[in-house]
Amino acid sequence: MSYAIVGFGAVGQALARAFARKGIDVTVASRRPADALAPQARAIGPRVIAKALQDAVGADTIILAIPFWEHREVAKALPSWEGKTVIDATNAFGVLPDELGGLPSSAVIAKAFTGAKFVKGFNHLIAATLAADPIVEGGHRVIFLSSDDEDATAPVASLAKELGFAAVKLGKLDEGGALVHARGRTWGQLIFQDLFKKEQ
Repeated sequence: MSYAIVGFGAVGQALARAFARKGIDVTVASRRPADALAPQARAIGPRVIAKALQDAVGADTIILAIPFWEHREVAKALPSWEGKTVIDATNAFGVLPDELGGLPSSAVIAKAFTGAKFVKGFNHLIAATLAADPIVEGGHRVIFLSSDDEDATAPVASLAKELGFAAVKLGKLDEGGALVHARGRTWGQLIFQDLFKKEQ
């Protein structure tokens, strides 16, 4: 399985650190040329490789760590996303519900990635928390996952576990998934709930 992170701001770099910590190869890309990203990618770890967007989307699984509206440009990188898994780590905080046609933000993004298996995830932790070791005080940081394709969630849950997180499946995007979607100026109810501990 190959992985790419599209977007190399604070969240994209935090995700890259999570991969590097576990020694998992990951490609990173953004609107900037690969050469501009390469020094920071190398500083994170030798298995974090900067590539052009067109090359990065050749990965099996692509994580979107971009400002919400940039998804339209990323989606144009391939004529079809069939066979790809797209993980939406964006937040639409500040985007008016009217602009989304009443849909959860991820449902809007999913429409642009025709044919992809689409999962909402990795969006609710602030970058500093996402970049840090997810094993804390005997517990694991949580990654909430939601998708309208039940089969798509399992491999993303496996990735989250491999990265050291506890994956919690919330169901469909407009059901449990709504708990981690920003709407206008309101954060989802679970946005800042991030630590899972097993009872002793």
